[in-house]
Amino acid sequence: MDYITYIRGKVGHEKIFLDAACIILEDNSGRILLGKRGDTGKWGLPGGISELGESLEETALRELYEETGLIAEVDRLIGIYSKYHVEFSSGDKAQCIVTAFKGHITGGNQMCDGVETLELRYFGKDELPEISHKQHYDIIQDYFSGKTGVYR
Repeated sequence: MDYITYIRGKVGHEKIFLDAACIILEDNSGRILLGKRGDTGKWGLPGGISELGESLEETALRELYEETGLIAEVDRLIGIYSKYHVEFSSGDKAQCIVTAFKGHITGGNQMCDGVETLELRYFGKDELPEISHKQHYDIIQDYFSGKTGVYR
């Protein structure tokens, strides 16, 4: 049983803290990889919720592989984004604490599962699509602005 199923079985839809991680990958033109989400139809960074016993780096890399088929290494920390509140389509509420990393691809074959991720594309700073969550939007803007060590 995954952590979300486990914890939601205990607290229902009540607001909880969720630790999450995401990773920004660039192509050779400086564009970043985004995935079109199956739940909202909007775009976001590859990433997701930590499982018990996982480091945030491990979370980012696992989620990247699950959502894109890509294998990567983390290069650096972009920041920690903690003051964001979300209500999911299921009715679950959370304050998501997302740790954002910059990384580079080391292997794998890019693919989408067609459920969680509908499409994968690279976007430049001036061609961004509608982003799924304010948290991801802020991470992307900070990244393109060259900020590191962000905490909010």
